[in-house]
Amino acid sequence: MKNSGFGTIVQIGDILVSEDVVSEYFACDYERCKGACCIVGDSGAPLAEEEIPALERDFPKFSVLMGEAGKEAALKEGFFSVDRDGDLVTPLVPGSEECAYCFFEGDNCLCSIERAGLKKPASCSLYPIRVKRFKGGGMALNLHRWNICECAYEKGRAEGIRAYQFLKGPIISSFGQDFYDALDTAAKHINEG
Repeated sequence: MKNSGFGTIVQIGDILVSEDVVSEYFACDYERCKGACCIVGDSGAPLAEEEIPALERDFPKFSVLMGEAGKEAALKEGFFSVDRDGDLVTPLVPGSEECAYCFFEGDNCLCSIERAGLKKPASCSLYPIRVKRFKGGGMALNLHRWNICECAYEKGRAEGIRAYQFLKGPIISSFGQDFYDALDTAAKHINEG
């Protein structure tokens, strides 16, 4: 662990983890937010290049659940877009901030990929953790703060759930059990220290 002047940074292998990933309380409160992170924002969800072939291959399986405007956007624009920062992201429904891959049941925004029993993009599963990949290899995990998730921070505090604990499954899926175990050990040291 290193103290950078911006808080403690945990290093596990070639992955740097900001302190707030392990110290901040967070637990999605879907009853209150209704999936706002899928319909609000200036670009789609970040995608890793290796996730794009699965989106194309599995499109027939999950597209039956998508809204018509989202389906049209994906068929017209492709299975990904490039945002203003040059990053690969999920396409948006034209004229909105809505991810093309979502659909609605009443007021609730749901993921058609996940509902079809498939693995949604890692950035969606890991949210509010954002992954920054470095050119020389390695990466950094940071906590993205957004006012639409305030209810999740409140719920996490009320229930005593830290962000990394809430995201245990997606962290293990993305980085492995050994990584999560090391992160848990570091978190206990930071949070009890």
